[in-house]
Amino acid sequence: MTRQIIQTDTAPAAIGPYSQAVRAGNTVYFSGQIPLDPATGNLVEGDIEAQAVRAFDNLKAVAEAAGGSLDKMVRLGLYLTDLGQFAKVNEVMQRYFSAPFPARSTIEVSALPKGALFEVDAVMVD
Repeated sequence: MTRQIIQTDTAPAAIGPYSQAVRAGNTVYFSGQIPLDPATGNLVEGDIEAQAVRAFDNLKAVAEAAGGSLDKMVRLGLYLTDLGQFAKVNEVMQRYFSAPFPARSTIEVSALPKGALFEVDAVMVD
């Protein structure tokens, strides 16, 4: 099976040895998106809501670069440094996704790259 690397300047560049996303057949696997401003590479300022908005915007940009959309997502992984922010993240997610929602896991982590409060990764099927 051929792998196609997905890369776009409308989402932050990778901050390590990985691709923004990789297509294998009709499935696209997305690397985690933290709330980095794609223009500056800096972490956006603000609370979990502002950070979740930026991370979902970044995910959307990579999905579009892959020829898809958030509607084609089948699985999300959400990573929060504080599960007490779960309800706020759910509210933000509903701005980007509608029923039927993708499958999802939500995990509290001790830390994220660059001090982010939130990260999202995903799988999309065309």
